[in-house]
Formats: sequence, structure tokens, C-alpha cells
Amino acid sequence: MTQLPEPRDIAPRLATGAFILNAGLTLWRADEETAASVHGTATTAYPFLSALPAEQFTRLLAATEIAVGGALLAPFVPTRLAGVALTGFAGGLVGLYLRLPGMRRPGSLRPTQSGLPLAKDVWMLGIGIGFLGARRRADGRRCRADGRRCRCPGYLRGR
Repeated sequence: MTQLPEPRDIAPRLATGAFILNAGLTLWRADEETAASVHGTATTAYPFLSALPAEQFTRLLAATEIAVGGALLAPFVPTRLAGVALTGFAGGLVGLYLRLPGMRRPGSLRPTQSGLPLAKDVWMLGIGIGFLGARRRADGRRCRADGRRCRCPGYLRGR
């Protein structure tokens, strides 16, 4: 049986999912110049990516964005699983911000004007980490203490 996301998770899943999905769909149709620019930026922060051709890297990045955005928007994907995808994706973006020269003020985490577009991605990392902390729903077992449906974590349930 598929469980829908908790009501508190719907708004952040919709906001981040739509944002990332739109970015992926836009990047999917990128021309050669855009692909070279995106690839160049990524290889500055992550040199191992230079082994991939620019068009292939851009397609992989776009496919990743589409998959992560889709997972966040799909109600049948558990919030914790969507959180794993979002945390990994956003972690890479925050790493890009931290590694690229000129994105931060000297000796600080505060962004420069040119670093602001990347620094803002920290909100996605925060949402992803929050989703990782989502508790599983009670599975309908009865609580030992009072016989009602148990909302206790599994280790307190007394199996």
C-alpha cells in the first residue's frame, strides 16, 4: 500500500521538485555553448568531470535534475527516499559554491554578488536533510500500553 507524503512535506516537495524539474527540462535542450559553459564550471570545481564530453555531462546533469525533481513531485516516492536524492543533489551544488573561486568573500562563507546564485542552493540542502529525518508512519500495530493504534517508534513498540 502506497502512503502519501505527510501534509507538512507537500509544500517543500512541490517547491523544490518543480524548481529542479524545470531546471532539468531547460538544461535538456541546451545548445553547445551552454553545455560547454556548464561543463567548464563543473570541471573547475570537480576536475574529474573533465573526462566527460561537455554535451554528455550536460545531458547527464539534466537527466539527474529531471529524476530528482520528478521524485520530489511523485507522491508515491517516500519522503525519506526523495530526501536522499535531494540531499545528494543539493550537496553537489553547495560543494560547487564552496570550491569555485570568487563565489565567497575572502575568509568567509558569505557569498559575493557572483556567488549568490549558487549560495541560495543551501535551502535545498536544508530541505533534503529535513526529509531524511522524516519518521515512518505507524503501521497500525496496537500499543502494549493502552491497546490503541501505536504511534511509537518501532523500538518502543514492544514486539
